[in-house]
Amino acid sequence: MQSRTPASRTGRPRSVAADTAILAATRAALVELGWSKLTLGDVATRAGVAKTTLYRRWAGKNELVVDAVAELFDELRLPDRGSLAADIEGVVLQFAAILARPEAKSGLMAVVAESTRDEALRERIRTSIVDRQKRLVLEGRSRAQARGELPPETDPAESARTVDLIFDMVAGAVVHRTLVSAEPADEDWVRSFTRVLLLGLTPSS
Repeated sequence: MQSRTPASRTGRPRSVAADTAILAATRAALVELGWSKLTLGDVATRAGVAKTTLYRRWAGKNELVVDAVAELFDELRLPDRGSLAADIEGVVLQFAAILARPEAKSGLMAVVAESTRDEALRERIRTSIVDRQKRLVLEGRSRAQARGELPPETDPAESARTVDLIFDMVAGAVVHRTLVSAEPADEDWVRSFTRVLLLGLTPSS
């Protein structure tokens, strides 16, 4: 699991155990109370820490929820299923399963909505969730290149743009399917999505 990046604070050293308890308590509160009723006081009580401990680590509820949801996405792993298409299908199914969890669903939708009027929160979502999970695109592309399924890149700038585009296409489609359309991202949908992602709209020969 990758390291989390809550807001930097000065003072005494951080406790990893406290961070873990706080983020777990945040997710539990999201399931039981929802985003609107969640408070830092409730999270502190659930985690068994003082409320001041939370305020030393997070500026407010939005930042705390971002980090709690980000930890869920850090569970994503790119499976080695023998081909690029099969690998994509495997990780997309994992992604959809995480988005189906109540704590991920309510937390992500809430902070994305709040970020429309808060640039600092939008940046936190980018760094804590989006940028961290681009590792999956890099890993999948590298593996596909080693198999000979994709050619190597020669232009670093173009390579970075491609990574951004692939991530946006996958994340955007799955989030829209599961959270906006509220339709299942089941194996049949994931298989069809992967085929379009890799081949476009041109019929396969």
